[in-house]
Amino acid sequence: MKEIAIRTEYIALGQFLKLAECIDTGGAAKFFLQETQIRINGEPDNRRGRKLYPGDVVEVEGFGSFTVARNEA
Repeated sequence: MKEIAIRTEYIALGQFLKLAECIDTGGAAKFFLQETQIRINGEPDNRRGRKLYPGDVVEVEGFGSFTVARNEA
């Protein structure tokens, strides 16, 4: 499972997918989410604006599992 560190309190799912290198641009998120199964903490979710907090686990079909971590730097 890969850790994706964020510096803010939370990150939107669309931004997270870009940081996790699942998509190249934020604009690709809408189409990616329509075609790809995403599970957040075991529950299906495809809302681009879904807020992810440190400790959340994101499973992306074809890309694997990621965990949201806090970057203290």
